[in-house]
Amino acid sequence: MSKPVVAVVGRPNVGKSTLFNVLAGERISIVQDTPGVTRDRIYADVSWLNMAFTLIDTGGIEPESKDIILSQMREQAQIAIDTADVIIFMVDVRQGLVDADSKVADMLRRSHKPVILVVNKVDSFEKFMADVYEFYNLGIGEPIPISAASRLGLGDMLDEVAKHFPADVDEATEDDRPKVAIIGKPNVGKSSLINKLGGEDRVIVSDIAGTTRNAIDTVIKYHGTEYVFIDTAGLRRKNKIKEELERYSIIRAVTAVERADVVLIVIDATEGVTEQDAKIAGIAHERGKGIIIAVNKWDAVEKDDKTIYKHTERIRQILSFMPYAEILFISAKTGQRTQKLFEMIDMVLENNSMRVATGVLNEIMAEAVAMQQPPSDKGKRLKLYYITQVAVKPPTFVIFVNDKELMHFSYTRYLENRIRDAFGFRGTSLKFIIRERKED
Repeated sequence: MSKPVVAVVGRPNVGKSTLFNVLAGERISIVQDTPGVTRDRIYADVSWLNMAFTLIDTGGIEPESKDIILSQMREQAQIAIDTADVIIFMVDVRQGLVDADSKVADMLRRSHKPVILVVNKVDSFEKFMADVYEFYNLGIGEPIPISAASRLGLGDMLDEVAKHFPADVDEATEDDRPKVAIIGKPNVGKSSLINKLGGEDRVIVSDIAGTTRNAIDTVIKYHGTEYVFIDTAGLRRKNKIKEELERYSIIRAVTAVERADVVLIVIDATEGVTEQDAKIAGIAHERGKGIIIAVNKWDAVEKDDKTIYKHTERIRQILSFMPYAEILFISAKTGQRTQKLFEMIDMVLENNSMRVATGVLNEIMAEAVAMQQPPSDKGKRLKLYYITQVAVKPPTFVIFVNDKELMHFSYTRYLENRIRDAFGFRGTSLKFIIRERKED
C-alpha cells in the first residue's frame, strides 16, 4: 500500500513550518542532504505509533497585500485538496478568526476531503480555550488546540488525522500490476508518451482517475501484461508564479512516486537535464524506486557520432547520485524506441525485487576485502564479519562490522560496486545498513 498523504494548509505565520519540522523530527536533515532533493523541504516521511505517512507543507511565499494572501491561500488549499488524503487546516489563536480563514474553510468544506482544524499557539489550555471555541464558526468541525513550538496537543491531533487514513485494502485484492509513474517538468512530453504507448495497436483497458490523487492512471496492455501508468501531466496552473509551479510539480511527483514500482523520469532532449530534473529524480532515488531516464524529443536534436555520448555524460554528471539509472533516448512524437520502454520496465522491476543468497554475498565481500583492504583509523582497522540481504524494493543489505565509525561511505560504495559487478542490479538503488557487532 502507498503511504497516505497529509497536507498542512494555513495563512503565513500561523506556524505551519514549525509543525512540519517538529513532526518530521531529525529526518528533515536527511530530506535536505539527499543530492538532488529539495532544499526547501516540501515533504517528509513521518511515522506516528505504527503508521507512516507523507507530510506535505504547502508553504508558499509570504505576500504583502491582503488580496494576494487570499489568492495564495486558495492556491495552497487547491494543492492540498488535489493531492492529500487528509488536510490539516492550521489557524492562529492569537490572531483570532480572520476573513481569509473563512474563505479557505469554504473551499475545504466543498472538497469532501477529511479536514482537521488545528488551532496553533495555544501554549496554555486554561488561558486560551475560550478563544479556541471561536473557530467553531468555521463550520468544519471541532478545533483541536495545539502548540507546535511547545509540542503540546500533537498526539491528539495525530490520532484524529490517523482516523481518516484509508483502511488497508484486503491483501488478496491488492493490485499487483506493475505501476509506472511518469514524472518530469511541464511540457517535456509526458502525455504524448502515454498516448504513444497506448496507441491503436494496443488495448487501453481503462482510463480511471487515479485513487484520490487526481493523477490519471492509464492501463496499457503489452504482450499480455497490464501496466498501470501514473501520469502527473496536465498539472499546471495558469499564471502561476514560477516557484509555486515548481513546488506544485514536486508535490505531485512525490505522491505519484509513492505509488509506483518504477519511475520514468522524462527529460527534454532539446533542453538537456536541468536542476529541476535533478530535484524530481532525487525524490525517486530517495524512495528506492526502480528508475529509467527517458530522454524525449530525440528526433528534434541535431546529431553527430558523439551526440549520445555527450548527452549521456551530461545526465550522469548532473544525476551523479544515481549512476545505476537506465537511460533511453526516445521520441514520443515519432515512436522511436518507445516500445523498448516495456522491456526496460520489466528488467528494472526484476532487479528491484532481486534476492541474492547470503552465501554468495559473503563470498563477494571476502573477495572485495582481499582486493582492497578496509580503512583504518588511529591504528584500528575496520573488520567486516558478515553481509545478508534483508529486503527488496529496493534491495537492502545489512553488513555487520566491528566499528560503524570506520565504515566510510566510500568503502560502502566500493562494496556496492562489487555486488553490482556480480549481479547488475541495473535501474535500481541498493540500500546498505551498517550494524556493529563486538568482537568475541
